Amino acid sequence: MAYDPGAIDATLAAAVGDEPALIAELREAFLDGVRRCLETMKSADNADAWTTSALRLKGLAASFGAIRLMSAASEAATGQPHDSAVLRRLHRAFERL
Repeated sequence: MAYDPGAIDATLAAAVGDEPALIAELREAFLDGVRRCLETMKSADNADAWTTSALRLKGLAASFGAIRLMSAASEAATGQPHDSAVLRRLHRAFERL
């Protein structure tokens, strides 16, 4: 799977034009959303809560062109809740954003 480190910024620029301050603000909002989804997944107390959070993260990642994160979130949504290997992949994908 290809990784494009500029995909998020390119997606944002396509949506809002050449507005660096707005792009930076939206990027930070995206990253905050990812953090919240990851925290919700970690604290999920049942499989439904885990899956719902994983699917929310997958949609968020897809909206911003974060392919690696989207793929890991998709794997999480169909896998076992609190799978440590999947959580590691999610965190690695997040760190690469």
